[in-house]
Amino acid sequence: VLRGSSMALCVLCRLLLWCQALALGRGILYPRESASRELKELTGIWSFRADFSAQRDKGFVQRWHQRPLRQSGPVIDMPVPASFNEITQDPNLRKYIGWVWYEKEVLLPRSWLLNALNTRVVLRVGSAHYYTIVWVNGVQVTQHEGGHLPFEADISKIVQGSPGTPCRITIALNNTLTPQTLPPGTIQFMRDESKYPRGYFVQNTKFDFFNYAGIHQPVVLYTTPSVYIDDITVTTSWAGNIGVVRYQVLVTGGTHYSLLLNLHEKEGKVVATGDGPIGELKVVDPKLWWPYLMDENPGYLYYLEVKLSAQVGGNLLEDVYTLPVGIRTVHVTSRQFLINGQPFYFQGVNKHEDADIRGKGLDWSLIVKDFNLLQWVGANSFRTSHYPYAEELMDLCDAYGIVVIDECPGVGMRDPENFGNKSLAHHLLVMEELIRRDKNRPSVVMWSVANEPASELTAAAYYFKTVIAHTKAIDPTRPVTFVSNANYTRDRAAPYVDVICVNSYFSWYHDSGHLEVIQLQLNTQFENWYETYKKPIIQSEYGADAIAGLHNDPPLMFSEEYQTAVLKEYHSAFDKKRKEYVIGELIWNFADFMTDQGSRVLGNKKGIFTRQRQPKAAAFVLRDRYWKLANESSCLRSTLKYHNL
Repeated sequence: VLRGSSMALCVLCRLLLWCQALALGRGILYPRESASRELKELTGIWSFRADFSAQRDKGFVQRWHQRPLRQSGPVIDMPVPASFNEITQDPNLRKYIGWVWYEKEVLLPRSWLLNALNTRVVLRVGSAHYYTIVWVNGVQVTQHEGGHLPFEADISKIVQGSPGTPCRITIALNNTLTPQTLPPGTIQFMRDESKYPRGYFVQNTKFDFFNYAGIHQPVVLYTTPSVYIDDITVTTSWAGNIGVVRYQVLVTGGTHYSLLLNLHEKEGKVVATGDGPIGELKVVDPKLWWPYLMDENPGYLYYLEVKLSAQVGGNLLEDVYTLPVGIRTVHVTSRQFLINGQPFYFQGVNKHEDADIRGKGLDWSLIVKDFNLLQWVGANSFRTSHYPYAEELMDLCDAYGIVVIDECPGVGMRDPENFGNKSLAHHLLVMEELIRRDKNRPSVVMWSVANEPASELTAAAYYFKTVIAHTKAIDPTRPVTFVSNANYTRDRAAPYVDVICVNSYFSWYHDSGHLEVIQLQLNTQFENWYETYKKPIIQSEYGADAIAGLHNDPPLMFSEEYQTAVLKEYHSAFDKKRKEYVIGELIWNFADFMTDQGSRVLGNKKGIFTRQRQPKAAAFVLRDRYWKLANESSCLRSTLKYHNL
């Protein structure tokens, strides 16, 4: 046990190292090809089988992973990445809860298999919902809880030494949600056999989007040398004409190595060099990373090339990894959100990973379309409501200058049992995984630890105090928030956040149809929250459902006219407060999305675009507003620059 000066010295050393990856263990670098790394994507058709047995355990009892899946019974083709729910015409599969099984056989290059001492082969799953177990050639290699973040396993010992033999990858995943998962849910068994078949059960959730399941992001195999770059952590700052990139490199597999670092401009020129696992690079006249519409060249990225050289058994091994880096700062005051010292106003959207047929599966065409629409509408930001989004999408946020509030899957936490120790331990782990994945992204300016939890409960105070403190300990460079819909006098988690995020649906869920109350109620909401906490406020959700093509004058609910009228009333209230302490507005929602069956007609229709990305009238209202705000901000920045402020 350390005491006195020894303990103080230990703490000081840790601060000097400023390791953001405290308690995170190893890294989860996005797989990129380089001179030392090869990549094989497993996108395409996999064999698939749902376990419809009463206990959903037939696959484990019969050990389906020990032989080709087709030998266990009928299989169907299933695309990866995609949700499995809407691929077939089987309604039982659409609403299926339990274990499903995927399988893919792949031949690996001989070069990967013949140099077992110096080559690692890694299997990486970008995202699978929700609980996943992975086998390779019948041997379990990893398991993972959580439906949105990547995980991987070193499979070198299993596959090497057998060139020409197919590598059989089996993935079993279970989409059952419990009170301790993120998001939480419950299984309800219907015991009345006069109404329900024997063994009948349903999955209940308290979030308003469809619980799509499947392998949602790419599965890849990649190689590294046996001594390799496992993780890179960067933070940035600037003062005057000097930019600073602080770095820490984690090397795994050996202790005798050297590291060289080159920071390249986008055009390829080397602007700074360094060596060793910890240090800083200084850039003269840096090109800062600016959000979209805040600069003529938004989203500027440098590229940090890290080269490792290591001696292993008389052989020289080299590993190369290149990390995109944006030089920018983030700071929060009692009234402003500052990026690079300039006031930033979130004029953005909330989104979902949701589309026809593929559900939450990664779709490049849809991603690029969405970024075109974000730029067209003049949005500079979005929140990953209500879970982390695909890494490929986040890459484009970095490149295009789209600012991100990065939210974990803490949605639907409405019951006291969601705030116990087991839930808390998992929540802390999820935040570690999220930060480990996205810590280096300049687009990510704030972490959100939950959406609309029951934060008025007594247990929520300790719970969110702990989650927020843990998040800040891992990453002290970004503010932390959560999104509240609680009464400001009873919210027990708000004291711990840096920015207040509030959802409200005046004249929709409250005082339905009464447009005339919006401005008064919204103004009261803002004044109450600010006077209580003296923190800047983001209207993190607002909006109204509209059925595309449904018109009514005077405006009535569900018509396009009513949706635009709601937006205009909110905007008038925003304009009164954004000159004070309101720092952002995020429309709910960017596009219509699917929900569970119930009172909604084929999903939530609050999108300003349809699910097929066609604009409603509200899209043009928002576009006019956002471009007007951008022009006003541009004039303000020109004035600040002219006066050297």
